[in-house]
Amino acid sequence: MRRSYKFLLRPTAGHAIALTACLDDHRALYNAALEHRRTAYAKAGVSVRYGDQSAELKDIRAEDTGGQGRWSFSSQQATLRRLDKAFQAFFRRLKTGGKAGFPRFKGKGWFDTVEWPRDGDGCGWDSQPEHPSATYVRLQGVGHVRVHRHRPVRGTVKTISVKREGSRWYVILSCDDVPAEPLPATGKAVGIDLGVASLVTTSDGDLLDNPRHLAVSAGRLARAQRDLARKKRGSTRRRKQVARVAALHAQVRRRRLDGAHKAALTLVGGYDVIAHEDLRVTNMTRRAAPRPDGEGGYLPNGGAAKSGLNRSILDAGWGVFLTILSYKAESAGRELIAVNPANTSRTCSRCGHCTKENRRTQAEFACRACGHGAHADVNAAINILRAGLALREAARAA
Repeated sequence: MRRSYKFLLRPTAGHAIALTACLDDHRALYNAALEHRRTAYAKAGVSVRYGDQSAELKDIRAEDTGGQGRWSFSSQQATLRRLDKAFQAFFRRLKTGGKAGFPRFKGKGWFDTVEWPRDGDGCGWDSQPEHPSATYVRLQGVGHVRVHRHRPVRGTVKTISVKREGSRWYVILSCDDVPAEPLPATGKAVGIDLGVASLVTTSDGDLLDNPRHLAVSAGRLARAQRDLARKKRGSTRRRKQVARVAALHAQVRRRRLDGAHKAALTLVGGYDVIAHEDLRVTNMTRRAAPRPDGEGGYLPNGGAAKSGLNRSILDAGWGVFLTILSYKAESAGRELIAVNPANTSRTCSRCGHCTKENRRTQAEFACRACGHGAHADVNAAINILRAGLALREAARAA
């Protein structure tokens, strides 16, 4: 299996200055390469490819030995590949009729990661299992930076990335051949329904609470944003306030991630088979479409209510939770089954009658045909489990 490990860096003041310079120079390389492509096509109709720009790196490094020349050649190639992937995605969206999204220039707040594609080429991971507090990562042009390695690294380190999040620096290791750690079989299967009131509701009737981290921190974030709006652009105080706002958002993100890990671990530890809804969170959280009235104005479209629902869904972190659940299930040897979510909340789990009137309220389900009553999310989770087991049997019979 391929897995990623993320560790906090403990850079010295000198290391932090060098890491910032490394990030700025790679951002400048990205922007210069983007300008090169745009200008070549606009003035000469020539499409510049990754191979063309990679071949020019040698001359760029020779001319700027104190800038671009001090960093790893392979990391600069990775930055050019990043731009090339952005163009590939742009052309792919054009062909499929989606929103094109031409690659943009990266400002300081929009370029936060540098990648070294191969361990040992401009970088090195120094892992000492017996001395976890003495772990370092070596980066060309930066030096040996101390790593807070809170867990062992398994498998073979393939790529190393450094990421800045606010005032913190992290190292991300992508490893191949990570051994699985299967858990003992439980002989139990479960269906789960994701929601806003409860993050997870199981077919056994268990409810995993949704902490609503963003809503809890909304007051502090609002005050921090108001303070930011009063600061003069370009001032030192504004820069410090931007860092405070970013730190609050990072805290919310870390808490949400921690909660998702704990919820996924609870499910993986208790069940062999887990069926869940195959949700398209991006589509579900799109802005409500406008409704023209034909006279130059617009009709009510429920945009305010939809925005509130979108905020609650994103605060719950369904996509993050399903991603974490997926790789934890793979590592533990559990089976994960994605089920079509259509009508799972409207169908009676006892008689199979399906109508939207069955769900009286957000939490109450009462079948109009047989009179069966239950918690609405528990009823949906039972339907999801049955659909998942049916898909499982069909796959085995095929």
